[in-house]
Amino acid sequence: MLYQLYEAQRSLMEPFADFAQAASKLYGQGGVFGQAPLAQRMAAGYDLLYRLGKDYEKPEFDIKTVSVDNDDVVIQEVVEIDKPFCHLRRFKRFTDDPHTLQTLKAQPVVLIVAPLSGHYATLLRDTVRTMLQDHKVYITDWVNARLVPLSEGEFRLDDYANYIQEFIRHLQAEYGNCHVISVCQPTVPVLAAVSLMASRGEKVPLSLTMMGGPIDARRSPTAVNNLAMNKSYEWFENNVIYRVPQGFPGVGRRVYPGFLQHTGFVAMNPDRHASSHYDYFKDLIKGDDASAEAHRKFYDEYNAVLDMDADYYLDTIRTVFQDFNLVNGTWEVKSPDGTLELVRPQDIHSTGLLTVEGELDDISGAGQTRAAHELCTGVPSTHQRHYEVKGAGHYGIFSGRRWRDKVYPEVKAFIAAHDTPQKRAGRPTVSAEDTIKAAAATKTTVVARKSAPARRKRGASR
Repeated sequence: MLYQLYEAQRSLMEPFADFAQAASKLYGQGGVFGQAPLAQRMAAGYDLLYRLGKDYEKPEFDIKTVSVDNDDVVIQEVVEIDKPFCHLRRFKRFTDDPHTLQTLKAQPVVLIVAPLSGHYATLLRDTVRTMLQDHKVYITDWVNARLVPLSEGEFRLDDYANYIQEFIRHLQAEYGNCHVISVCQPTVPVLAAVSLMASRGEKVPLSLTMMGGPIDARRSPTAVNNLAMNKSYEWFENNVIYRVPQGFPGVGRRVYPGFLQHTGFVAMNPDRHASSHYDYFKDLIKGDDASAEAHRKFYDEYNAVLDMDADYYLDTIRTVFQDFNLVNGTWEVKSPDGTLELVRPQDIHSTGLLTVEGELDDISGAGQTRAAHELCTGVPSTHQRHYEVKGAGHYGIFSGRRWRDKVYPEVKAFIAAHDTPQKRAGRPTVSAEDTIKAAAATKTTVVARKSAPARRKRGASR
């Protein structure tokens, strides 16, 4: 019933938000009432009301170009594998400069595993944009569970680990090898996925970079950890799980709704958010467009949330934060054929392991990510590295100035140290990404389709 009430309230607020937006424009600079007394304050007030009442949709990555060797490289997004709960998204790069072309061909392949913990994968936009300067980049773009029909079945933490294995195999088949970066929540299922591949004797990624994740949530527990550990499994099932109402493809699916997650995010730092919105109001009055736009960009991302499948969420609560199955060596993952396999990180031998933590991280406490080194005893110490980012909070380790100036150079160097030449067995030695030259993305798409000898398969069934 709560979900239905929320949707009813959202529908009721929509016309008021539209009115506030229109009124803000009327009182704004160049508007009909723009020269009226207190017009700027009226415009700022209505604009703030609009942003507090509007519905926030999934943002776009909106990465059009990046600079490689001082050359602007065009970016085109392609969904390479289309799964019910996740899209493997590729950021293809195009250039007409021969020197840059050779640089692109030799760069490492990286799979970025975005968190499925409330926000969309676009939260890692800065991570992707920075990585594209020196790497071929793919990312897991998780689907809002309320958009997934019940006919697609359930989605559990085991399925998450199986998705990651499928994506890694896809990149290995395409390039011969790859590197994996996991940010926050996925550090646990990614470590499980690579462990299972190692135990079977499969080829594993060349390196694993784990950033700010709860490998061992018992260490330096934060407020987030304490909530998950101190409430019972039944409490979460009874208090935060609801069914998707009519009007969505996933009607009837049990989910942890995004609006409840967003309430929890805000409740962690209510004073900070109130102050931020008041500062935004003052920036509008002062005409500080740069600061106001920075506020909009942040909250366009922060306020856009997705529903998580209930089975996946509850599995995560129990496995990661209550039973600590990974660190206790008791986690068994069900493979797609129904076989239970024990997760054994000690079976990983040839993969480089880099862990990154923020000194001021209030979501994943100190030592939680570093615990991966104690589990991966088969990895030589010379292939392991831990990096603590001084002065960085949770978001600072993958976005913003500290990410670009401090963390990225470490990640880039670690990947380069563990990279090997790419082998594109069964395919031309030069990819469509590396050969097609274009000045515009639309033209590039047409040329790429004509010149590529074969299209890659999208999805496991095609």
